[in-house]
Amino acid sequence: MKTQIFYIKDYLLTLQQSIKKSLQVFETKNFITDEWTRAPGANGISGSGITCLLRHGDVFESAGVNFSHVTGNNMPPSATAHRPELAGRHFEALGISSVIHAQNPHVPTSHMNVRFFAAHKENEPSIWWFGGGFDLTPYYPYEEDAIYWHTIAKKACTPFGEKIYPTYKKWADEYFYLPHRQETRGIGGLFFDDLNSATWGWDFEQCLAFLQSVGNHFWPAYGPIVQKRYQQAFTEKMREFQLYRRGRYVEFNLIYDRGTLFGLQSGGRTESILMSLPPKVTWEYQWQPLAGTPEAKLYEKFLKPQEWLAMEKDCV
Repeated sequence: MKTQIFYIKDYLLTLQQSIKKSLQVFETKNFITDEWTRAPGANGISGSGITCLLRHGDVFESAGVNFSHVTGNNMPPSATAHRPELAGRHFEALGISSVIHAQNPHVPTSHMNVRFFAAHKENEPSIWWFGGGFDLTPYYPYEEDAIYWHTIAKKACTPFGEKIYPTYKKWADEYFYLPHRQETRGIGGLFFDDLNSATWGWDFEQCLAFLQSVGNHFWPAYGPIVQKRYQQAFTEKMREFQLYRRGRYVEFNLIYDRGTLFGLQSGGRTESILMSLPPKVTWEYQWQPLAGTPEAKLYEKFLKPQEWLAMEKDCV
């Protein structure tokens, strides 16, 4: 498995640089590149990574593209609660995570993560799986953007079978959901986890190929939306609404997100884990949008699961 992990790591580092370069095109300010290592702590977990982060840029208020590779003797509770058979196994986890918050409220927040886990035990077969996906969190409702985003998500899945997109689109709708708010985080996209040879009958290489397809389609899905929206005029009230809605993003990441919980519980590098949080955010007490406004449309349609591709003809 060492050879496979080396190949996965090489792909993830290449993807990290590709996304970073695509983001840098919009900016005069440069990314901070922070290479870090962590010696084994009391929990026996060690690791290394590369954090690439831009804050308070011309277009992006925060844009992070992080790589990490951690190993340890015991899986954290967030993992063993989901997969109890992992308890007591040596593990390693590597992945890339990107979270992008733009200055302009017309530009959605986006998130992408692709990762690989392997858990080993002497005289037993290794347990391995892939996971990841990407999702979009708009502040102002543009149907054509939602349709385009899901068109590219489907394109990433199509070579692997007709059932893949609807399965992982539905999983994203269910995963990126805030039960205490009774709303989705945004318009979803793709989410998959525990992907191994038992899932669809794919071998290791096919599972890896799917991970790569998801990673490779992220910027083609997001970049054109940024290009279309980042120069649109906006008001101070629109900016205030963006900051208010960012609070939902914070709530989800700190309460429900598996990656955040795994990173914090495994003794990961806190600064890198929490780069997903926006620099500025507000909360209001019992705020409600006015009827008939774009903000109301966001709540009425965009924060509920939709079959966006079924609407494509209506928007042509």
